[in-house]
Amino acid sequence: MHCPFCGANDTKVIDSRLVADGHQVRRRRQCLACNERYTTFETAELVMPRVIKTNGNREPFNEDKLSGGIQRALEKRPVSTDDIERAINNIKSQLRATGEREVPSEMVGNLVMEALKELDKVAYIRFASVYRSFEDIREFGEEIAKLEK
Repeated sequence: MHCPFCGANDTKVIDSRLVADGHQVRRRRQCLACNERYTTFETAELVMPRVIKTNGNREPFNEDKLSGGIQRALEKRPVSTDDIERAINNIKSQLRATGEREVPSEMVGNLVMEALKELDKVAYIRFASVYRSFEDIREFGEEIAKLEK
């Protein structure tokens, strides 16, 4: 680690602590050349797989799209922001856990549907109706019947 004050290469770690619920390490460092102290934060760099769309196009994973779809389905539903964040983080973890560089968009959609099924049944039906392109009320009834089982 280069010292931000003098640019020297030799620094020593004085103190290390876990922060951000254990997802980050905060380190106090001291430069051995100029004796200045400073703080660094370390986080794991987690690479998300690319998404293969149904038309064959490949695009980078977009957390904003994931979050937006879930937020739209949960609009005006009694679900806490913490629960939504937890669901999004869980979906991202499951995608990373595949170990694949690319995943089909269907996999992402199915993970979202499973998360919504746990969070709120009405939001699940909303999302499923768009995701599966329901054509008539019969398809809504079939999906609701599956939920009741």
